[in-house]
Amino acid sequence: MVVAIVLVFRRVPPVNATSVAFIFLLAILYVSAFWGLSVSIFMSLLATLSFNHYFLPALGTLTIGNPQNWVALCAFLVTAITASRLSEQARRRARDANRRRRELERLYAFTQQLLVAGSVVELLNVIPRHIVESFEVQDAALYLASRDAVYRSGSDFRELDEDQLKSIMARGETVVDVERHVCYVPVRMGVRSVGSLGLAGVALGRETLEALGTVIAIAVERISAIEALGKAEAARQEERLRSALLDSVTHELRTPLTAIKASVTSLLTQSELSEAQRQELFSVINEESDHLNHLIEEAIEMARLDAGEIELEIQPHPIREAVEAAIGDSKNALANHSVEIRLPENLPPVPMDPVRIREVLAQLIDNAVKYSPPGSPIVICSEVSGRFLVTSVADRGTGIDSFEQALIFDKFYRGREHRYRVQGTGMGLAICKAIVEAHGGSMGVTSQVGSGSVFYFNLPLSTERARGL
Repeated sequence: MVVAIVLVFRRVPPVNATSVAFIFLLAILYVSAFWGLSVSIFMSLLATLSFNHYFLPALGTLTIGNPQNWVALCAFLVTAITASRLSEQARRRARDANRRRRELERLYAFTQQLLVAGSVVELLNVIPRHIVESFEVQDAALYLASRDAVYRSGSDFRELDEDQLKSIMARGETVVDVERHVCYVPVRMGVRSVGSLGLAGVALGRETLEALGTVIAIAVERISAIEALGKAEAARQEERLRSALLDSVTHELRTPLTAIKASVTSLLTQSELSEAQRQELFSVINEESDHLNHLIEEAIEMARLDAGEIELEIQPHPIREAVEAAIGDSKNALANHSVEIRLPENLPPVPMDPVRIREVLAQLIDNAVKYSPPGSPIVICSEVSGRFLVTSVADRGTGIDSFEQALIFDKFYRGREHRYRVQGTGMGLAICKAIVEAHGGSMGVTSQVGSGSVFYFNLPLSTERARGL
C-alpha cells in the first residue's frame, strides 16, 4: 500500500508533502482497523521512511536538509503510531462489546430454557446440559449443597473436581484458571451460597460467569419455592378432602345406624308388638342395612379408583340394554317419576363394560330423582356425535349454578343448597366420571337454575379409543 501511494504521487507533479502525509495516515488507519497494531506500526515506520525519501528535501535520500522537516517527520511518525494504537483500542473494544453481546444473548436463551423445567430434579439435570449447548463449553458441573450432589454434562469430567466445587461454594469467590481453561463460580442468592458451578474449555468473561451463577441460583430457588407451594397446597387439599370425607361419611353412616339401632331396640324391648309392626321393623333394618352396605361399597370403589385399580371388561354392547337395566335397578326410586327414553333404533353397539356403564346410568338416574320434584319426568337420550356416543339424563329439578358446575364432579363435593337436605356422600359423580374416563370418554353437565340439569357422558365408538390406546 505504501509503494502504491509513492508511485501515484511521484507521477502527479507538483505534489504537496502535507497531502501525502495525510494519505499515508489514512492508509495506516485502514491497516490498523483490519490487521492490528503490530502491522500498523510496521507500516508507520515504512511510511515514515518513504515520506522522508520521496517527498522531503533532499529527495532521493534519507537525509533531511531543512531542520523543520525533522519536526514534521517526527510529528508524522508519532501521529501514525498514536492513530494506530487508538484504532487498535477501538477495534478491541468493539470486539469485546460483540463478545459481551453474544454472551448476553446466550445468557438470555439459557434463562428461558430454565423456565420450562417442572421440578427441582429436572432443573438440576438440565442445567449442565443447557450450559454445554448454549455456551459451547467442553464440560459443566453443578454442585448443590442442599442435596450434596454434583450434576454433570460434557465429554470429560476429570478437569472438574468435586472437592474444588465444594471449596468454591465455601469460599464464595470466582476462580479462573487461564492455562487449563477451567473456571469455578459460586452459585448464590445475594450473599448466601447455595452451590457452585465448574466449567471446562470456557472462554467466558468473569461478569458473565458470575451472572450465570446468579441466574442458576434464582432458577433453583424459584422452582424450589413452587414445589414447596405445591406441596403445601396438596397438603391443604388433602386435609380438606379428609375433613369432607369424615363429615360426609359420619353423617351418612349415622342415619342407617340410628334407624337399625332404633328398630332392634324396639324388637328387643317391646314384646307386645304385633306381627305387622315386627315385619315393618325388620323391613327398616333390611333397607338400612342395604343403604349401609351401599355406602361402604362406594367408599371401597372410590379407593380403588384413586389407586388406579379399576378393571374394565370392554366389549361391544347396545346402550339400550344398559339403560333398561339401570332403570330396572332404580325402579323403587322412580316410583314417583315417569321416565322417557329417547334412543334411536339404529344406534351402533358401543365398546364398554356394561356393568360399569349400568352403574353410571343408575347413579345419574338416582341423582335426578333426588334433586327433582315428585311427578316430574326424567328423560334419557342417546345419539351419535362424531366418533362418540353421547348419552344424557335430564331432570326438571332446581338446577346447578355455574360455580358449582365446575365442582360437582370433585370427590366429596355436595351442592350447598342440598348438602344437609338430601342424603349422599359426594362420591357418586366422582366415581361415574372416573369410570367414563377409564373408557376413554368424558363427562359433563349443563344446567340452568330453576330449569333442571342435564348430565351427559361420551363413549368412544372405536375399541382402541375405549381402551385408551
